[in-house]
Amino acid sequence: MIDAPAPSFVVWFTGISGAGKSTIASVVEERLREKGLPVHNLDGDAVRHGLNRDLGFSDADRVENIRRVGEVARLFNNAGMIVLVAAISPFREGRDAARALVEPGRFVEVHVDTPLEVAERRDVKGLYKKARAGQLLNFTGIDSPYEAPEQPEVRIDSSFESAEDAADEVFRVLATMGLLTT
Repeated sequence: MIDAPAPSFVVWFTGISGAGKSTIASVVEERLREKGLPVHNLDGDAVRHGLNRDLGFSDADRVENIRRVGEVARLFNNAGMIVLVAAISPFREGRDAARALVEPGRFVEVHVDTPLEVAERRDVKGLYKKARAGQLLNFTGIDSPYEAPEQPEVRIDSSFESAEDAADEVFRVLATMGLLTT
């Protein structure tokens, strides 16, 4: 008897810098691996240092960054992988374009919706401080816009919800959508 193929879908974590996207995505990734599922985590920072190192932070470069990430996610997804993307992805249009690359019902947008003041307090890299001092231009939430999702499948406020609890919520939604069994 041949086993049924593993599910493939994309979970796209979006939110401002310091919201907790990568942390939550890492917890989700670990749990999926524990289930023996094929998963790849495309972290925005890692992609920026490799594939997209030629891009800056202008609006046009941000659009191109997310276009490329969406295409890579599509390729992994088409190969049968579960793809986690943790990227600020500040513009709705870019996230909508990424969703359009995936079969309907197999794209889950997770808005890690954390207040700016909380994200600034978590500023482990000192990016907000640099942006506020004018040393870092086009920084999302300071001098560059973030367009929050209007109807994400999951909304998490990591200012009070732990990464583990947020991952639980992601798994509940994946089960509700029929993408995973619990």
